[in-house]
Amino acid sequence: MSAIQFSSGDVIADRRADYARMLSEAGDHAAAAELLEQALEIVPRWTAGWLLLGEAHQKSGQVEQAIEAFRRVEDLDATGIFGAALKLALLGAAPTPETPPSAYVEGLFDDYADRFETALLDKLNYSVPEKLFALARPHAPFALTVDLGCGTGLFGVEVAGATHRLEGFDLSANMLAKAEEKGIYRHLAQADLSSEAAADVLFAEGLAKARADLVSAADVLMYLGSLDTTFSLARDLLKPGGLFAFSVEDAGGAEEGYTLLPSLRYAHTETYIRTLLAAFGFDLLQMQKTDIRMDGGKVVYGILFLARLTA
Repeated sequence: MSAIQFSSGDVIADRRADYARMLSEAGDHAAAAELLEQALEIVPRWTAGWLLLGEAHQKSGQVEQAIEAFRRVEDLDATGIFGAALKLALLGAAPTPETPPSAYVEGLFDDYADRFETALLDKLNYSVPEKLFALARPHAPFALTVDLGCGTGLFGVEVAGATHRLEGFDLSANMLAKAEEKGIYRHLAQADLSSEAAADVLFAEGLAKARADLVSAADVLMYLGSLDTTFSLARDLLKPGGLFAFSVEDAGGAEEGYTLLPSLRYAHTETYIRTLLAAFGFDLLQMQKTDIRMDGGKVVYGILFLARLTA
């Protein structure tokens, strides 16, 4: 989130919020909440201030106060860029959204783009692109690969030498700019994979259906809950016999098909993925359960899938 979005427009309120952040970083979340309440008395319609207050209350164990603050965020934030719906769902105060607000995901990655690769590769031991390509490599070369949620192009770097044409689509314009710098994509475009309107971008003039030999979604689906739209897009992109390579965070034995995590990402069950593959005409060729990154000092486990379109 940009500094502009987090500024209240009032110097005194911003200063109190800065002190509140320092207190929160020191572990005194209750004192941070008190300072934020003072700031909000000055600027009561400051959306980001209510978000910070909700987080401070949540960390100090004041759940009801946190819910009240996040509801104020939801009321003030028409776009959903602050993700209040996700935070309320985690606190049991709202249903789990099938997908997060697009503005929230777009803002998250627009802000993250400049440090994305450094954070993932140098600090979080991120390994999905190479592991996922290892599943697809025996089936190379590919005439055309479509990289869904391409980000800065980490999977693209893996597959570029094994495909004649590489296309990339992502929700974040800043991530697409980083991907373009790599010089490996023949076509890049902005698309919201949670929306059926993504088809208008993926199948724009000159971009035919059933054109791809490989469709990839590396570390993308955890930013979606329901995956019907993405699986439908993958099916429509692929030639008969084409491959779909993708990863999810592992929800283990969860009762529901997908679960919203404290990280505000989604985890999916193996059963849910197998059901979707069958429903959309895919045969599962290979599956690998593995560690995919670190998060907060803990290992995050995921599942990699390679499937072939048969229907």
